[in-house]
Amino acid sequence: MENFLKKINVIAWIENRYPLREFWYKHLTHYYAARNFNFWYYFGSFSLLVLLNQIVTGIWLAMEYTPTGEEAFNSVQHIMRDVHYGWLIRFMHTTGASAFFVVVYLHMYRALIYGSYKFPRELLWLIGMTIYITLLAEAFTGYVLPWGQMSYWGAEVITSFASAIPFIGDDIEVWLRGDYSISTVTLHRFFSLHVTAIPMVLLLLVFIHLVALHYVGSNNPDGIDIDHEHQTPDDVPFQPYYTIKDLVGAVVFLIVFFSVIFFMPAMGGLFLEAENFTPANPLQTPPEISPVWYMTPYYAILRAIPNKLLGLIAMASAIGLMFILPWLDRSRVRSIRYKGMLSKIAIVVFVISFIGLGYLGIHSVSPLRTTMARVFAIGYFAFFLLMPFYTRYEKTKPLPEHITK
Repeated sequence: MENFLKKINVIAWIENRYPLREFWYKHLTHYYAARNFNFWYYFGSFSLLVLLNQIVTGIWLAMEYTPTGEEAFNSVQHIMRDVHYGWLIRFMHTTGASAFFVVVYLHMYRALIYGSYKFPRELLWLIGMTIYITLLAEAFTGYVLPWGQMSYWGAEVITSFASAIPFIGDDIEVWLRGDYSISTVTLHRFFSLHVTAIPMVLLLLVFIHLVALHYVGSNNPDGIDIDHEHQTPDDVPFQPYYTIKDLVGAVVFLIVFFSVIFFMPAMGGLFLEAENFTPANPLQTPPEISPVWYMTPYYAILRAIPNKLLGLIAMASAIGLMFILPWLDRSRVRSIRYKGMLSKIAIVVFVISFIGLGYLGIHSVSPLRTTMARVFAIGYFAFFLLMPFYTRYEKTKPLPEHITK
């Protein structure tokens, strides 16, 4: 067999038609990364792992799901009760949805603290933010599919936001729903978007993101530029050093992931609301309606403003400001390690505000919670709007000549 393979020279035959060795050389063995990548650099590879999980489990769930108002809820129960290991596949998918946003938020946080959005990675950041918007759309359409009470009324509330847009809001609301109210047409539309259109866009964006990453090179905790094409004392080949490191991290991640599935499945959905175990009923409104946890920071900003249109503008601005972040940061250094005290205080205020808004968005409205949401919203927006000033005038530390350990 070996002599036969040598005779026909399979590798050469493939390489004449596909740049296999060139790909391996350019993106793995001779792609050099900074030698000081730390814990925060796991989450990019984790997001790819969770994306694979969502695609595989989503395909299997779609095989048994019926996207009609009469059968959607029953088909989910059929998956949980009658399909062999259907409960496991569904919990892997619901837990994976929350895990996806956990790792993406931590991935974005790493970019914030190490300045991975600054030159020459502005486009890389913009592509990543577009992926984030696409993930929000994918998560929302998927949340509607179980067709329980919270799914139905969540779709009712979220799509009704469009009606606040002057002149064209009502038409946009009908276009989103495909009907004058949430119905089977809406469910089938969201199912089509969730399993076909949005995943194709997402995969394309992820591919573009990875191409852009390898073109400009990965940032590092020091924010020092290195040569990604030639090895120096500051870097190591991506293969085998970081592939092995990511594999070890993936094993730990999967242990935690499946521990949640087997022992805390309700937490894995963060949260599988009790209301969603009841079939959708248009005539009975749940006591509390709120989106899933990864959307609640923006929902809390929306509720903190009494005017519906202004609240919608504030919610959109909260996401939109992240797109112009590379041009708001005027600091001479990238990494938080070498920025001044004002930047460090600002990132702490931002994180506290974001988590606080997320917590308040889950709970019902009260005068105290509304006041707290406004305070946290001010902290959130101040991080971005004041950034051109505190990053320009604060005193920074000098950068080292070489990568630090």
